[in-house]
Amino acid sequence: MLIPHPLLGPRDAQEFTYLGDASLLSRPDPDAPDAVDAFCDYVFLRDNPAGVHKELWYHEQGDRSWLVVIRNTVTHEVLGAELATDVMRAKGAT
Repeated sequence: MLIPHPLLGPRDAQEFTYLGDASLLSRPDPDAPDAVDAFCDYVFLRDNPAGVHKELWYHEQGDRSWLVVIRNTVTHEVLGAELATDVMRAKGAT
């Protein structure tokens, strides 16, 4: 499987480590009144969707960047990828 790295071009998936759902980029607020429950959900509860899904991949054997990869979990077709830092900037996070 090839992952289209936004800076380096197509790279073999074996260069990467899969982390999981890209929703992990949105950590709960530790100061919120429901922080304990929110972090419990954040750490332990995961969806396992069939179909198009955004995932976090770490380019461990390359430039050590984090990517948000859009992939179909049924066909394993990679539909796109962008730097996780760009995704967070677009959301207004620092």
